[in-house]
Amino acid sequence: MLDAQIVAPMTHVVRYVWVAALVLAACAPAPLAGTDLGATDAPDFTLTDGVTGRAVTLSAQRGQLVALTFLYTSCPDVCPLTAARFRAAQAELQADASRVTFMAVSVDPDRDTPQAVQDFSTAHGLASNWFYLVGGRGQLSPVWAAYGIGVQAGSSTVTHNDAVYLIDARGRERVLLHSEDLATDLTNDLRALLKS
Repeated sequence: MLDAQIVAPMTHVVRYVWVAALVLAACAPAPLAGTDLGATDAPDFTLTDGVTGRAVTLSAQRGQLVALTFLYTSCPDVCPLTAARFRAAQAELQADASRVTFMAVSVDPDRDTPQAVQDFSTAHGLASNWFYLVGGRGQLSPVWAAYGIGVQAGSSTVTHNDAVYLIDARGRERVLLHSEDLATDLTNDLRALLKS
Protein backbone atom coordinates (compact mmCIF):
# COMPACT_ATOMS: atom_id res chain seq x y z
CA MET A 1 0.00 0.00 0.00
CA LEU A 2 1.27 3.43 -0.87
CA ASP A 3 2.28 5.68 1.93
CA ALA A 4 -0.18 8.55 2.66
CA GLN A 5 2.71 11.00 2.36
CA ILE A 6 3.12 9.98 -1.30
CA VAL A 7 -0.59 9.71 -2.24
CA ALA A 8 -1.64 13.17 -1.00
CA PRO A 9 0.96 15.08 -3.07
CA MET A 10 0.16 12.92 -6.12
CA THR A 11 -3.53 13.80 -5.77
CA HIS A 12 -2.61 17.51 -5.83
CA VAL A 13 -0.41 17.02 -8.90
CA VAL A 14 -3.21 15.20 -10.75
CA ARG A 15 -5.65 17.97 -9.82
CA TYR A 16 -3.24 20.67 -11.12
CA VAL A 17 -2.63 18.75 -14.36
CA TRP A 18 -6.40 18.43 -14.86
CA VAL A 19 -6.96 22.17 -14.27
CA ALA A 20 -4.08 23.06 -16.63
CA ALA A 21 -5.58 20.80 -19.33
CA LEU A 22 -8.96 22.52 -18.98
CA VAL A 23 -7.38 25.98 -19.21
CA LEU A 24 -5.41 25.03 -22.31
CA ALA A 25 -8.51 23.53 -23.95
CA ALA A 26 -10.46 26.72 -23.25
CA CYS A 27 -7.70 28.83 -24.80
CA ALA A 28 -7.46 26.74 -27.99
CA PRO A 29 -9.03 28.42 -31.00
CA ALA A 30 -12.47 27.11 -31.85
CA PRO A 31 -12.68 25.33 -35.19
CA LEU A 32 -14.31 27.36 -37.93
CA ALA A 33 -17.19 25.99 -40.00
CA GLY A 34 -17.21 26.31 -43.77
CA THR A 35 -14.23 26.10 -46.10
CA ASP A 36 -10.88 26.95 -44.52
CA LEU A 37 -9.13 29.52 -46.72
CA GLY A 38 -5.73 29.16 -45.08
CA ALA A 39 -5.33 32.73 -43.84
CA THR A 40 -4.17 34.20 -47.15
CA ASP A 41 -4.31 37.96 -47.67
CA ALA A 42 -7.72 39.09 -48.92
CA PRO A 43 -7.56 40.83 -52.31
CA ASP A 44 -7.85 44.57 -51.72
CA PHE A 45 -10.25 46.87 -53.55
CA THR A 46 -11.79 50.33 -53.34
CA LEU A 47 -15.44 50.89 -54.26
CA THR A 48 -18.16 53.43 -53.45
CA ASP A 49 -20.59 52.84 -50.61
CA GLY A 50 -24.05 53.24 -52.11
CA VAL A 51 -25.48 54.32 -48.75
CA THR A 52 -23.09 57.21 -47.98
CA GLY A 53 -21.39 57.90 -51.33
CA ARG A 54 -17.95 57.55 -49.69
CA ALA A 55 -15.06 55.52 -51.07
CA VAL A 56 -14.46 52.35 -49.03
CA THR A 57 -11.24 50.34 -49.19
CA LEU A 58 -11.14 46.81 -47.84
CA SER A 59 -7.64 47.20 -46.38
CA ALA A 60 -8.84 50.26 -44.42
CA GLN A 61 -11.00 47.85 -42.38
CA ARG A 62 -7.92 46.26 -40.74
CA GLY A 63 -8.48 45.86 -37.04
CA GLN A 64 -12.08 44.81 -37.72
CA LEU A 65 -13.42 41.45 -38.78
CA VAL A 66 -15.13 41.66 -42.17
CA ALA A 67 -18.04 39.57 -43.41
CA LEU A 68 -17.94 40.11 -47.19
CA THR A 69 -20.69 38.98 -49.55
CA PHE A 70 -22.00 39.73 -53.04
CA LEU A 71 -25.63 40.81 -53.48
CA TYR A 72 -28.11 42.66 -55.65
CA THR A 73 -31.02 44.71 -54.39
CA SER A 74 -33.79 43.19 -56.53
CA CYS A 75 -32.81 39.60 -55.70
CA PRO A 76 -35.88 37.49 -54.86
CA ASP A 77 -34.27 34.86 -52.66
CA VAL A 78 -30.67 34.40 -51.42
CA CYS A 79 -29.68 38.08 -51.11
CA PRO A 80 -32.48 39.10 -48.74
CA LEU A 81 -31.81 35.98 -46.66
CA THR A 82 -28.10 36.84 -46.46
CA ALA A 83 -28.95 40.40 -45.41
CA ALA A 84 -31.32 39.04 -42.76
CA ARG A 85 -28.56 36.75 -41.42
CA PHE A 86 -26.14 39.69 -41.29
CA ARG A 87 -28.68 41.67 -39.25
CA ALA A 88 -29.32 38.66 -36.98
CA ALA A 89 -25.56 38.22 -36.44
CA GLN A 90 -25.27 41.88 -35.45
CA ALA A 91 -28.02 41.37 -32.87
CA GLU A 92 -26.54 38.09 -31.59
CA LEU A 93 -23.04 39.54 -31.24
CA GLN A 94 -24.42 42.40 -29.10
CA ALA A 95 -21.54 44.67 -27.99
CA ASP A 96 -19.05 42.71 -30.12
CA ALA A 97 -20.98 43.67 -33.27
CA SER A 98 -19.04 46.96 -33.31
CA ARG A 99 -15.88 44.92 -34.03
CA VAL A 100 -17.32 43.43 -37.25
CA THR A 101 -17.83 45.22 -40.58
CA PHE A 102 -20.53 43.72 -42.75
CA MET A 103 -19.94 44.45 -46.43
CA ALA A 104 -21.79 43.64 -49.65
CA VAL A 105 -20.46 44.15 -53.17
CA SER A 106 -23.07 44.64 -55.89
CA VAL A 107 -23.36 42.07 -58.67
CA ASP A 108 -25.89 44.26 -60.54
CA PRO A 109 -24.22 47.53 -61.55
CA ASP A 110 -27.14 48.50 -63.80
CA ARG A 111 -29.88 48.39 -61.15
CA ASP A 112 -28.07 48.79 -57.81
CA THR A 113 -28.38 52.56 -57.70
CA PRO A 114 -27.64 54.50 -54.52
CA GLN A 115 -31.41 54.80 -53.90
CA ALA A 116 -31.96 51.06 -54.39
CA VAL A 117 -29.06 50.30 -52.03
CA GLN A 118 -30.38 52.72 -49.41
CA ASP A 119 -33.88 51.20 -49.63
CA PHE A 120 -32.48 47.65 -49.39
CA SER A 121 -30.32 48.55 -46.38
CA THR A 122 -33.23 50.22 -44.59
CA ALA A 123 -35.61 47.35 -45.34
CA HIS A 124 -33.16 44.89 -43.77
CA GLY A 125 -32.25 47.04 -40.75
CA LEU A 126 -28.61 47.36 -41.80
CA ALA A 127 -27.02 50.66 -40.82
CA SER A 128 -24.19 50.24 -38.32
CA ASN A 129 -20.89 48.84 -39.58
CA TRP A 130 -22.53 48.19 -42.95
CA PHE A 131 -21.40 49.01 -46.47
CA TYR A 132 -23.16 48.16 -49.72
CA LEU A 133 -20.55 48.82 -52.38
CA VAL A 134 -21.45 49.82 -55.91
CA GLY A 135 -19.72 50.87 -59.10
CA GLY A 136 -19.66 50.37 -62.82
CA ARG A 137 -19.07 46.96 -64.37
CA GLY A 138 -15.43 47.91 -65.03
CA GLN A 139 -14.90 48.59 -61.31
CA LEU A 140 -16.86 45.61 -60.01
CA SER A 141 -15.67 42.89 -62.41
CA PRO A 142 -12.09 42.73 -61.03
CA VAL A 143 -13.49 42.36 -57.50
CA TRP A 144 -15.81 39.57 -58.60
CA ALA A 145 -12.89 37.82 -60.31
CA ALA A 146 -10.59 38.21 -57.30
CA TYR A 147 -13.15 36.45 -55.10
CA GLY A 148 -14.26 33.83 -57.63
CA ILE A 149 -17.74 35.26 -58.07
CA GLY A 150 -19.37 34.28 -61.34
CA VAL A 151 -21.99 36.80 -62.44
CA GLN A 152 -24.52 36.24 -65.21
CA ALA A 153 -27.08 38.97 -65.70
CA GLY A 154 -30.53 38.15 -67.02
CA SER A 155 -33.37 40.49 -67.92
CA SER A 156 -34.57 40.79 -64.31
CA THR A 157 -32.37 38.51 -62.22
CA VAL A 158 -28.66 37.95 -61.74
CA THR A 159 -27.15 34.53 -61.23
CA HIS A 160 -24.15 34.64 -58.89
CA ASN A 161 -22.31 32.68 -56.18
CA ASP A 162 -23.72 32.94 -52.67
CA ALA A 163 -20.30 33.30 -51.04
CA VAL A 164 -19.68 34.95 -47.68
CA TYR A 165 -15.99 35.48 -46.89
CA LEU A 166 -14.93 36.01 -43.29
CA ILE A 167 -11.77 38.12 -43.20
CA ASP A 168 -9.86 38.47 -39.93
CA ALA A 169 -8.63 41.69 -38.33
CA ARG A 170 -5.25 41.25 -40.05
CA GLY A 171 -6.90 41.27 -43.49
CA ARG A 172 -6.63 37.52 -44.11
CA GLU A 173 -9.33 35.33 -45.65
CA ARG A 174 -10.16 32.75 -43.01
CA VAL A 175 -13.33 30.93 -44.03
CA LEU A 176 -15.86 30.75 -46.84
CA LEU A 177 -19.51 30.21 -45.96
CA HIS A 178 -22.55 29.78 -48.21
CA SER A 179 -26.15 30.84 -47.65
CA GLU A 180 -27.22 27.46 -46.26
CA ASP A 181 -24.49 27.74 -43.58
CA LEU A 182 -25.30 31.21 -42.33
CA ALA A 183 -28.07 30.45 -39.84
CA THR A 184 -25.92 28.00 -37.89
CA ASP A 185 -22.33 29.07 -38.60
CA LEU A 186 -22.03 32.81 -39.24
CA THR A 187 -22.32 34.10 -35.68
CA ASN A 188 -20.31 31.18 -34.23
CA ASP A 189 -17.45 31.74 -36.70
CA LEU A 190 -17.46 35.49 -36.04
CA ARG A 191 -17.29 34.85 -32.28
CA ALA A 192 -14.41 32.41 -32.76
CA LEU A 193 -12.49 34.92 -34.89
CA LEU A 194 -13.13 37.69 -32.37
CA LYS A 195 -11.46 35.52 -29.71
CA SER A 196 -8.43 34.60 -31.85
